[in-house]
Amino acid sequence: MTKRYEVDGLLFDLDGTMLDTVADLAEATNRMLRELRQPERTVAEVTAFIGNGIRVLVKRSVSEGRESTPALLEEAYHAFQRHYAEVNGLATRPYPGVMEALTDLQSRGLKLGCVTNKSEAFIFPVLDGLGMSSFFGSVVGGDTLPQRKPDPEPLLHACRQLGIEPRRTLMVGDSPNDALAARRAEIPVLLVTYGYSAETPLEEIDCDGLINSLEDLSDWLA
Repeated sequence: MTKRYEVDGLLFDLDGTMLDTVADLAEATNRMLRELRQPERTVAEVTAFIGNGIRVLVKRSVSEGRESTPALLEEAYHAFQRHYAEVNGLATRPYPGVMEALTDLQSRGLKLGCVTNKSEAFIFPVLDGLGMSSFFGSVVGGDTLPQRKPDPEPLLHACRQLGIEPRRTLMVGDSPNDALAARRAEIPVLLVTYGYSAETPLEEIDCDGLINSLEDLSDWLA
């Protein structure tokens, strides 16, 4: 039987949880690599590199299995930012059921936050463009604070902004970073089955349950 949580709010990861962003990330990555005259990456490779912020995505795209230098990585980082600013949002779409779920949760009076390791500069344009910004009373990016997931502070910061207690909050994500940050913040956490955690099987991640769609959240709420 599914456990039901009494909550005042929910926190959501962005890439791989609410939004399918990999097409835009892969396009920006390969534009960067072409500029650097390096071999391109497949969508599957880029998907595996997502989850720890842009610098990690860039470093892995440039370095994994290849030689690199700090100077090259810095050049790559700035090139990626430039290219991603051009394509961010072009192919990104909410996963099925996301808009319906957010609308339902908001109608219940629940407070909603977005906590992601994506840089702020790339969060708000895509949320605004998809008409999603109005759902969230708190948006915490990977560069909002000195800490990022899996540190618990971004989640705790979002709770403070929303005026809710961590113990009456539910985190929804797709990766080990989401689960570990929630555990450290003492917030229950559910993971979606369709996200970007390909490098770590879901059954190996310590979480409180799995959902196939955000619309399934209603089954977990008291």
